[in-house]
Amino acid sequence: MAPKSKFTKEQIVDAAFEIARTEGLDGITIRKVADKLGSSIAPIYVNFKEAGELVEAVVHKTFAISRQLLAEQNSGHPFHDIGVASLRFAKEYSVLYRDLVMKKNDHMKPQEQDLDVLVGLMKQDPNLQGLSEEELRTILLKMQIFQTGLSVMVANGLLPDSFDEQQMIRIMDSAAEDIMTAAQMRKQTGGAKA
Repeated sequence: MAPKSKFTKEQIVDAAFEIARTEGLDGITIRKVADKLGSSIAPIYVNFKEAGELVEAVVHKTFAISRQLLAEQNSGHPFHDIGVASLRFAKEYSVLYRDLVMKKNDHMKPQEQDLDVLVGLMKQDPNLQGLSEEELRTILLKMQIFQTGLSVMVANGLLPDSFDEQQMIRIMDSAAEDIMTAAQMRKQTGGAKA
């Protein structure tokens, strides 16, 4: 019979998440998590077979936090909300953002269902009415390219110190407006799709 764990899976993941938040995903070791919990390594191994499984649980928690940040945005313009949530994540969880976005890994491979959720939100945006699903996916990709660059600058502290969150949001909104306006104009004139 396996020993009873004195820590829940959630407590262990939370401790590992706090390590990853400051040291990155590579900083997660069974020993560090045990030390953070004031424990031996045995209770961690009761819940996780190896460190990779624990890292995967931390990645899932990170994505849940990202979804929560999106849920907290409610401007009535979901496309804007997606961008603001991304900026907030890059700012508040900069080490994890850099790990997930700037390091080669399998965690961030686009999942079709995630894209479907974002496109579904975009369909509710009054500024994007009348655009096809293909056009919305193209807009999303273009904005993700811009957003990744801006978020990398935020996560790495590359923007001027005087550049506050409202200025970041204005720049993001301006780029989004340019992309949306160009898509609407192409649709009206029957121009090229990209």
